[in-house]
Amino acid sequence: MLKNISHNNQKKIALINDFTGFGRCSIAVELPIISTLKLQCCPLPTSIFSNHTGFDSYFFDDYTDRMERYVEEWKKLDLSFNGICSGFLGSARQISIVKDFIKEFKTDDTIVVVDPVMGDYGKIYSTYTDEMCGLMKELVAGADIITPNITESCILTDTPYSDMLYEKDIVELAEKLSMMGPEKVVITGIVQGTFISNYCYERKKEGKKGYFVKALKIGAQRSGTGDIFTSIIAADAVNGVDFHKSVKKASSFIKKCIMKSIELDIPLTDGVCFEELLYSLK
Repeated sequence: MLKNISHNNQKKIALINDFTGFGRCSIAVELPIISTLKLQCCPLPTSIFSNHTGFDSYFFDDYTDRMERYVEEWKKLDLSFNGICSGFLGSARQISIVKDFIKEFKTDDTIVVVDPVMGDYGKIYSTYTDEMCGLMKELVAGADIITPNITESCILTDTPYSDMLYEKDIVELAEKLSMMGPEKVVITGIVQGTFISNYCYERKKEGKKGYFVKALKIGAQRSGTGDIFTSIIAADAVNGVDFHKSVKKASSFIKKCIMKSIELDIPLTDGVCFEELLYSLK
């Protein structure tokens, strides 16, 4: 092997999530989007699914025992990452592995994005334990950007969940999340009448800034939309795109993907046919 070769001449994102063969979610969605946005995507799988758990039957292989050996090979290559992005983590050990990964690879120039996939519709996922919740709070504290939904925002801040939150309540949630550590917070999937909103909060040197980004609600919820959103946010952050502009881009792209999926009569379980619209991402 030739010596003194650098593998770090192109910007890279380490993507830590599960790999699902069918159903358009997690790594299968995030990798092509990050690549389209001109970054090298380096996946670190947490588990392997034949298709996601929204189907009646699926094959599953837990990758936890292989993750650390996998990362050791990256260390041998002396890889560095401009971004680190994590998604669903299925155990306390996986969260701890991600924390160690960030400690090992994060530099002053690395942007860490955490999607704290913990629950939805006011309920925590059945696989989540109190230990996992505590570790996720620690993981979030070390992130630069986080993308929780309302349920996850409440869990992370120990706030009682309500499906009747006012805008001031959402603002307060975002402020609490930011105080935990992240410089930028976007609370996703907020239903406001006929709109789906994201509330963004940025902690800046000149002061704090919060704002809603709204899009007309189209169709029903589909798998993978959160992965699309987070991958665009992560790639744009590494590319230096303004946060507000990035959230608007992600929201608009998801809306177009849902419309195209409805047009093509794609089943809800099959996610959104983003492939048809990748060309429009810039």
